[in-house]
Amino acid sequence: MRALVKAGPTEGFELRDVPVPTIREDEVLIRVRAAGVCGTDVHIHDWDAWAQGRCRPPFTVGHEFSGVVERVGGLVTSVQVGDRVTAEGHIVCGRCHLCRTGNAHVCPETKIIGVDRDGAFADYIAMPASNAWHLDPAVSFAIGGIHDPMGNAFHTALHGTQLPGATVLVTGCGPIGIFAVGIAKAAGASAIIASDVNPTRLALARRMGATAAVTPAEAAEAVRAATHGLGVDVVLEMSGVPAAIHQAFALVRVGGRVQMLGIPAKPMEVDFATEVIFKGITVYGVVGRRMYDTWIEMTQFLRAGQFDPTAAITHTFPLERHAEAIAAIKSGEAGKVIFEVSGDR
Repeated sequence: MRALVKAGPTEGFELRDVPVPTIREDEVLIRVRAAGVCGTDVHIHDWDAWAQGRCRPPFTVGHEFSGVVERVGGLVTSVQVGDRVTAEGHIVCGRCHLCRTGNAHVCPETKIIGVDRDGAFADYIAMPASNAWHLDPAVSFAIGGIHDPMGNAFHTALHGTQLPGATVLVTGCGPIGIFAVGIAKAAGASAIIASDVNPTRLALARRMGATAAVTPAEAAEAVRAATHGLGVDVVLEMSGVPAAIHQAFALVRVGGRVQMLGIPAKPMEVDFATEVIFKGITVYGVVGRRMYDTWIEMTQFLRAGQFDPTAAITHTFPLERHAEAIAAIKSGEAGKVIFEVSGDR
C-alpha cells in the first residue's frame, strides 16, 4: 500500500510502498478515504524542536481520518466489515487512575497515531476496535476525516461553559478556531468576536458565523462595543501567542472563563494576581477531546444540522501532492486541508 512516511530525522516526507498493516484480534483494518492535514503534521514535516523531542522515525504520518472497515479481528463484535468510521487517534492504556475515572484524554500512557505509532496518511490503518467511531450516513468522509480537530474545538467551546446567550471571544482563527466560531454560533452565543492577524482566516470566521472578525489591535474595541464595557463571558484561546493570552485575560469579564487550547512555543510570564486571581476567572487547559463524551456531543450537533464545518475546508489534495498540502498550510491562505486518500481503491 501507499504511505506517507517520515523516513528520518530530516525535513520532509516520502510517499512509499509499505506492507498493509496486520491486525490483532481486538483490532480493525480500515481503508482510509479522507485524512485531515494538521499543524502537527507541519511540525513533523519541518522536523522542528518539538518533533525532534517527540517523534522517532521512521513512521507513517497522519492522525485525522475516516474510512471503511476492511477487516476485523476475531474478538471484535462492535464493528463490522463495511462500516463507515472514523477513530479516536489517542490510544490509551484503559487501566490507570485517569482512564478509570473518566479522564482518559489525559492518560499518561497515551500513544497518538501519526506521532507515536503509524498513522493515517496511507491506504490502510490498523486501529483498536474500541477506538472506532461510526459515522452517520449523512456525514461525508471529508467531515468524518476531521473529527479529531472538530472534537478539540467542541471540547474547548463547550466544556464547563454556558454558551446560550453568552458573549464569546475567539483568539486565533486557524482551523480549530474557525470550527469554534461555528460551534459557539450553533450553541446560541449572542455575540462572537473572532480575532486574528490573517485576513483569509478572518473571512473564514465570518463565513462560520462570527458577528465581528477583527485584528488583535481592534479586539478591545469590538469587545467593549459588544458587551457595554463589561468584557466577554468566555474566551476561547486558540493561538498560543503570548500577546493573545494576555489579551484573553484582559478582555474576559470579571468572573468569566478562559478556555486555553493554544500552546505557547516557550514559557511566558503571567501576572496571576491581576490577570487571574483578582478577576476571579476560571482558566481551563484543553487537552484533545474528552473520550468519548466530546464526540457524542459533536455527533448530536452534526446530526441535528446545528453545526456545518464545510465552509472551513478550503483545499483537498491526493497523497501524491503532499508537498502542496504542506505549502498551503504554511502559506496562511488555507483553512482546513484534506487528503483524498482512496476512492474505490
